[in-house]
Amino acid sequence: MPRRSLRAVALGAALALSVVMSGCAATAPGSIVIGDDTVVVDVRTPAEYAGGHLDGAINIDFQSPQFDAAIAELDPDDEYVVYCQTGNRSAQAVAAMEDAGLDVQDAGGISEAERATGLAIVR
Repeated sequence: MPRRSLRAVALGAALALSVVMSGCAATAPGSIVIGDDTVVVDVRTPAEYAGGHLDGAINIDFQSPQFDAAIAELDPDDEYVVYCQTGNRSAQAVAAMEDAGLDVQDAGGISEAERATGLAIVR
């Protein structure tokens, strides 16, 4: 293969990798603005919440049989930011909350949520 063709292939591969990497970066949580109408929701168990949670967060246990009833009582005019321990339960909770018509953002795990929101973990 001529040298010029190798450069074109290498440039194309670099461009494709750049597009893929920028797409990944766009899906990673960055900065989450907490406004006056933002409610931060910790969807871990009450024991996990008591062990440390983001300052001002409310606790709605995703694993509780009352989870759906609790989110049905939330104000649909508010914005919600949800987190858990690792991001698994928060993703499931966000899906349920979106199905309930709420404006919700997944902040992932508690450490990730702390960095993204700037809220301190309190005990």
